[in-house]
Amino acid sequence: MSKKTFSFGGSTVRYWEFHPEKKQTIVMIHGFRGTHHGLQAIVDALPEFHILVPDLPGFGESTPMKAPHDLAGFVGFVKSFLRAQTSKPVLLGHSFGSIITSHVAADAPELISSLILINPISTPALQGPKRLLTNLAIFYYWLGKSLPEKAGRALLANRLIVLAASRTMAKTDQKSVRRHIHRQHLTHFSTFQNRSVLDQSFRTSVSHTVNDAAERITVPTLLIAGDKDDIAPLPGQHALMARLQDGTLDVIEDVGHLIHYETPIQAAVAIEKFVKAQSVAS
Repeated sequence: MSKKTFSFGGSTVRYWEFHPEKKQTIVMIHGFRGTHHGLQAIVDALPEFHILVPDLPGFGESTPMKAPHDLAGFVGFVKSFLRAQTSKPVLLGHSFGSIITSHVAADAPELISSLILINPISTPALQGPKRLLTNLAIFYYWLGKSLPEKAGRALLANRLIVLAASRTMAKTDQKSVRRHIHRQHLTHFSTFQNRSVLDQSFRTSVSHTVNDAAERITVPTLLIAGDKDDIAPLPGQHALMARLQDGTLDVIEDVGHLIHYETPIQAAVAIEKFVKAQSVAS
């Protein structure tokens, strides 16, 4: 593993490279408030692939962009990062990363060989029964941005709030796995570069879905969904599948929105099978 630097739009982006000697490349994009750390378990389970995992601009060790941290900004970054590669990689996105990567695939299919979406966001957050909770979260991030620096940062990084979110998302009954998930969220969930980045990114995450781009995606696409996912419910994944031109849906049982933490081996098996099948087909 090595840490490298990529420049885009005023941002110094840090990314991590694994197994550079391998032929097939996978570029992985993490979810909202995440960093490359969240995808580490899946990376570890895919030793036969060359893997690149950046911290999105404004998160983890990557500095903010000069442009807004909206869908266009993040999509522009991923496109630029892909253009810098010597071959057409597989593009993978988790959660918020699924929104970004699906729009990249729709806008620039020539940059990738295929698309993998883990816990893809297919249900609009501003519609349906979760609309009230989403609006409360919008207020939370707005308040965190609007308060004085110290108070706002303390609110956004509050351990009790982070733990509450972590406990809601975790579905596993394994205590050791739950403890690991909570440690990861407490360590990395608040490594955003500034409060404005966080507010802009959250608004972007709840204002778009993969469905917005689905019918324009022409590359082979794998959806990996959890049957207990409250954030991206399974009925929405089936509806998304129906809109894809060349889609495959792999449902992992007894897991929710944290496939990358709770069932990384199962996800890796699905990824390897899909990528190898595409290689044979091409």
